[in-house]
Amino acid sequence: MNGILPIIVLTLGIFAYMFWPEKNPFVQRDKTRADYLRERKDVIYDNLRDLNFEYLAGKHPEPDYAEQRAALEDEAAQVVAELEGLTPPTVSRIRTQLPS
Repeated sequence: MNGILPIIVLTLGIFAYMFWPEKNPFVQRDKTRADYLRERKDVIYDNLRDLNFEYLAGKHPEPDYAEQRAALEDEAAQVVAELEGLTPPTVSRIRTQLPS
């Protein structure tokens, strides 16, 4: 009985640590539109980098590469434009817009 009690306490401690709400990776805060757009931008940039690498490795012919690159660049431009529209202007951008 003396050996079982520490095992039970240790097991309960491990379960409490693993499933404590703040540490649970499955419980996340709600994402904003800006969070989603930042993640999407990162994915598009990763895809562009991978596409360029695969093209240089000879996996894509020139016409396919150009078409896919243009599509990804257009999507990136749309995402960045929407993201800039959501974020408030910074102090430096405001200063450049003011007359001297």
